[in-house]
Amino acid sequence: MSSTGVNVLRWSALAFGVFYGFSHQRTITTTQRAQHAQHEYEQKQKLIDQAKAEYAKKNSPVTAAADDAATDVNSPEFDLEKYLLKIAKDSP
Repeated sequence: MSSTGVNVLRWSALAFGVFYGFSHQRTITTTQRAQHAQHEYEQKQKLIDQAKAEYAKKNSPVTAAADDAATDVNSPEFDLEKYLLKIAKDSP
């Protein structure tokens, strides 16, 4: 009689172990997928931020206004070197 009880206990422990292993593996896989998705999102967001910064730098009206003020002969912020570089750049 005791061997039957031991066998039931062994099979129950085996079934519980298999169920626990399956559940634990699902949890690990879900966590890894979430981390991977988060990493991809952060990389895409980083690229978007870089593109926005480059676009802002390229189309910045502030730098054009400062450049115009430095090359305007009547401006108090006139810079002869910038003026000559602008003329050299504009003329072939």
